[in-house]
Amino acid sequence: MSKVKAAVIGCGSIANGAHIPNYLANPDAEILYFCDIVPWKADKAVEKYGCGKAVYDYKEILADPAVNAVSVCTHNDAHALISIDFLRAGKNVLCEKPAARILSEALDMQRAAHETGKILSIGVCNRFATSVNRIKEIIDSGELGEVYHVFASFRAHRSIPGLGGDFTNKAVSGGGALIDWGVHYIDLVMYCCGEPKPLTASGEAFCKLGRDIKNYVYNGMWARDSAKDDGVYDVDDSVTGLVRTTGPVISFHGAWAQNIGKSETYIDFIGDKAGVRLDYGGGFVMYGVKNGMLVEIVPNFKGNDAYKAEIDSFIECVIDGKKNQADIDNAILTSKIMQAVYDSSQSHREIAIDY
Repeated sequence: MSKVKAAVIGCGSIANGAHIPNYLANPDAEILYFCDIVPWKADKAVEKYGCGKAVYDYKEILADPAVNAVSVCTHNDAHALISIDFLRAGKNVLCEKPAARILSEALDMQRAAHETGKILSIGVCNRFATSVNRIKEIIDSGELGEVYHVFASFRAHRSIPGLGGDFTNKAVSGGGALIDWGVHYIDLVMYCCGEPKPLTASGEAFCKLGRDIKNYVYNGMWARDSAKDDGVYDVDDSVTGLVRTTGPVISFHGAWAQNIGKSETYIDFIGDKAGVRLDYGGGFVMYGVKNGMLVEIVPNFKGNDAYKAEIDSFIECVIDGKKNQADIDNAILTSKIMQAVYDSSQSHREIAIDY
């Protein structure tokens, strides 16, 4: 069997931290190209990993028949254009989350995948985490009974990334805390609950603490190298919402930044027989009743590297021609929910979601 031949588009932190190392660790794959519009980043990747060719325009790769797998690790504003171009060039694509800045772009991506018959997976890596799949198994088995409400908290004290740069520029990113962090939480909930149809959403997104860029006080900042004191800040640093589905009601509260000095990152799956609290990125506790007693069960299991599992699954999909749980047809539901929450915030009313 010949190896999967991959190209990595965008050689930033997510590419170097998740995609590239796991392609190289998989015996069924090799990387032919490293591409970045910042030339030194592509050059550095070739030097660091000792393979592939550096290119600075992804269009140079489109016509290469050897390439059959592409990771799109660019800023959000380029996701749709680049993914669609590669799909129409006959390549299978793994596009980092979020699928796109806005729903219409994500729908264009889904349409291109359907029309070309190629695989389009979205980088919602939690779908490959052992802890998440254990919870899904518990829900599917009926141990929680009817899961009627799920609450997600993705709150930090002062964690606005790259203040003033692309992360906080809506034209580039599409949004803030919701589209950057909330996408993972909402998608995880949808996956564990069996992809229920979203019906309506009501929410408010707040742009408050980062507006005064020069006087913003923080302890640490991810992507500090992309921050700009004279840049743009027009995205949500916190968000709250409620989503009705054909399954559970989903509510959430998220914040890149808030004037509460606590970080709270968890998801509660609340059923009429039992409940589960997932410590995001970690393990979980199950609460229930047994023999007339209230019980807490703390499972002990071996976790995994969700990014590695994600890349391994994508490579397997390319080889077998089969879709996995991160396919655009599943991930599109989260795009619909996020768009509805943003629309609700702008109009200050509940939004019906056209499934």
